[in-house]
Amino acid sequence: MTSTCKSQLQSRNLPWVEKYRPQTLQDLISHQDILGTIQRFISEERLPHLLFYGPPGTGKTSTILACAKQLYKEKEFNSMVLELNASDDRGIDVVRGPILSFSSTRTIFNRGFKLVILDEADAMTQDAQNALRRVIEKFTENTRFCLICNYLSKIIPALQSRCTRFRFGPLSQEQMVPRLEYVIEQESVDVTPDGMKAIVTLSNGDMRRSLNILQSTNMAYGKVSEDTVYTCTGHPLKSDIANILDWMLNKDFAAAYNNIMELKTLKGLALHDILTEIHLLVHRVDFPASVRIHLLIKMANIEHRLASGTSEKIQLSSMIAAFQVARDMVAAEA
Repeated sequence: MTSTCKSQLQSRNLPWVEKYRPQTLQDLISHQDILGTIQRFISEERLPHLLFYGPPGTGKTSTILACAKQLYKEKEFNSMVLELNASDDRGIDVVRGPILSFSSTRTIFNRGFKLVILDEADAMTQDAQNALRRVIEKFTENTRFCLICNYLSKIIPALQSRCTRFRFGPLSQEQMVPRLEYVIEQESVDVTPDGMKAIVTLSNGDMRRSLNILQSTNMAYGKVSEDTVYTCTGHPLKSDIANILDWMLNKDFAAAYNNIMELKTLKGLALHDILTEIHLLVHRVDFPASVRIHLLIKMANIEHRLASGTSEKIQLSSMIAAFQVARDMVAAEA
């Protein structure tokens, strides 16, 4: 089999997240201000130590890998770039061993600096971060470090002060839709407009999640519509949430409880997901201020108790009771 056929077969079997990962800085679709700054650093050969932080799926790893590909030729990539993520051992021994030896050595034929990429750096221990602090300081002359994390607060202040920080925020709908449309066109996916809207809504600005939802829904159902997207991700449908709210406010306790339990069992819904969706609806329904406050406090308490691992049945009863009390409060105020 020729290498071309092999590469075609490999790309066909790749998850879309990897298949359509941006390869150059020009391919990236968001955070143009950050990309412009980094591009200027590279062109002037004044790249500082970098710290990228923000929620997952917003292009942090793709950005630094695109930078690395721009900085180094393919044949020198492995000797000039060291990439470690949370699946690699990154305790204090690794900082003092492989990272130290990589940073401290120069390559004979390649001029310029080396690049150490520490993905998911917030998973590193406090001791390892403290040891890294000295390594960064000592070998700045021939090595640049790029730390990537989700939570800035888990990186020690001493490391933060040694790096130039960039925050990667969640992607907007306008940024995600063109990229999704490109993938849909390349893969010939059958998508309805409401299906596209559902993917963007459920992904919450996470490009990786949106591509995973698109691929799994396409493989499971062949057609990507609002119903198939919600069913594939196990999320409650908008119509189901509207029904649940209607039952809680308009039926008696026993009927509402039985109907919701039946729907939960039939569709395999989690109470936490139902609670999250209903929370959004509570803000849209025109309740008096006192009633809305009562409901939000009760729902916050239920979510806290669910997180502690309490019984879903008891918490469902509590949620229905809160809405029935709210109904009586509205009637009393009328």
